[in-house]
Amino acid sequence: MTQVRRSDVARAAGVSPAVVSYVLNGGPRPVSADARRRVEAAIAELGYRPNKIAQALRGTRTHSIAMLMPDHLNPHFAELAQAMEDEAQRRGYVLIIGTAANDVEREQSYLRSFLDRQVDGVVLISASADPDVDEIERAGIPLVLLDRAAGGPSRSSVVTDNRAAAALGVRHLQEHGRSRLRFLSGPAELEPVRDRDHGWSETTGDASLDNVWRSAFSREAGYEAVRDAIARAGVDFDGLFTASDAQAIGALKALREAGVRVPDDVAVVTLDGSEAGLYTLPTLTAVVQDVRRLAAYAVEIVVAHAAGTDITPVHHTLQPSLRLMDSCGCGSTG
Repeated sequence: MTQVRRSDVARAAGVSPAVVSYVLNGGPRPVSADARRRVEAAIAELGYRPNKIAQALRGTRTHSIAMLMPDHLNPHFAELAQAMEDEAQRRGYVLIIGTAANDVEREQSYLRSFLDRQVDGVVLISASADPDVDEIERAGIPLVLLDRAAGGPSRSSVVTDNRAAAALGVRHLQEHGRSRLRFLSGPAELEPVRDRDHGWSETTGDASLDNVWRSAFSREAGYEAVRDAIARAGVDFDGLFTASDAQAIGALKALREAGVRVPDDVAVVTLDGSEAGLYTLPTLTAVVQDVRRLAAYAVEIVVAHAAGTDITPVHHTLQPSLRLMDSCGCGSTG
């Protein structure tokens, strides 16, 4: 038999889960007589029984933080997760990690599970451009959007300046004298991708994005996108900027199979700067995201909000740096 949740009662009564909580707990906010009747009727009809253990834990810190990310195989997300775990452990917290596999329904299932477990906070790298975090917010659980700051200023966020990152990578290719550039970008609906697109267009003048290819943030997708582009038009470019290391790794394979020499024929610069790029052939010149600082800020916000010392939304935008390796022609500089 499926367990009836507080959210089910709220839906049946036409109120928020918070109102159901006020009825069950006698406050802290008043509830109109009409709303109370509807809530009580829904409880009776659905047979809802409050979780006494969860109620006992409510208001007690569990020293656990949940992190949800789209893809654990993406080297950037994997390094972020490791940095998050290290930072949480340093502060005496346990990190619970979930992978949504770029599936919005699976993401929602994880968020409900985190809610049931009474975690002290949630750090979310959403698979959605507009994540549904209403239940987390109504429950008063601290939320930090990491890597992707969807939802505006009302939600705490920690991100890299993606517009500046794309501009930095493109300018470096231009400094090598590369003028026929292509950009392997990501899914257009995601906010960081839109920012990277802006950085590209502002730096290249490609306002219509005619020279932009798109793929998912994966090795396979990057490989297929570059392979297909070469099959359509040949190698009509001398510089390639990729929006992630995962895509760049796939792109290198497609270029190699096409007989393209990197960096002699095509210079490549990527965005992320994960350690995976140090073991490709050639090694990847990268615009680097500081995963340690991203993780440190995210955990800091959750801990402060959970302790009640700071409940206002906090926003950090980190500036990227450039790591010079072999794929652009610079060679490793250590």
